[in-house]
Amino acid sequence: MTPSATTADRILLLLKSRGPMSTAALAAALQTTTEAVRQQVHKLAEAGLVRGVAEAPSGVGRPGQAWSLSARGHARFPDRHAELTRQLVDTVREVFGEAGLEQLIARREEASRASYLEACRDLPDLAPRLRRLAALRDQEGYMARLEADGDDWLLIEDHCPICVAAEACQGFCRSELALFREVAGPQGHLRREEHLIAGARRCVYRITPVTGAQAKMGDTAG
Repeated sequence: MTPSATTADRILLLLKSRGPMSTAALAAALQTTTEAVRQQVHKLAEAGLVRGVAEAPSGVGRPGQAWSLSARGHARFPDRHAELTRQLVDTVREVFGEAGLEQLIARREEASRASYLEACRDLPDLAPRLRRLAALRDQEGYMARLEADGDDWLLIEDHCPICVAAEACQGFCRSELALFREVAGPQGHLRREEHLIAGARRCVYRITPVTGAQAKMGDTAG
């Protein structure tokens, strides 16, 4: 978000990247007053961009209210011409069949592999490779970031610019999962924990570091 972004824009971005948040949490993140945020979220709610949701109970008393993006709010983020993408996928499938569509996905995977592996070529350790991967994905419009979770890493993508294509053909998601595992290499065990296409609000990949001994045992077992 640019420095000139309005408070409303910043609220939408926070809800997109962090999920439901209370008025107080939004105010703290924006370093402003709860009253200023309350005025903005009510305007956003009237515009159909956000909706109120009940917070999970955290003790005695009634659960409070949080704010979440509506479908219209999610649509404010770029989708790279969703309808055209769906038409192109459908056309490839109709003209060339599933085999042709798989070739298209494989070609896209090859191009991404070459780009990602070249970008990570000088990074032998797992964490820097994952940071570079997250930066590349963020540049591609996935709102990606890397977070530590205990000994593990989480690659989080809050947005999917090819979501419509992935819905039309989940081969795109399968291809990306395989590619991420290749970038992580034998130093990390990568699995997808949240999947936008499966109904989650984002895609999250957990990467568990693998010790040298574990990697050697895996090679022996293979």
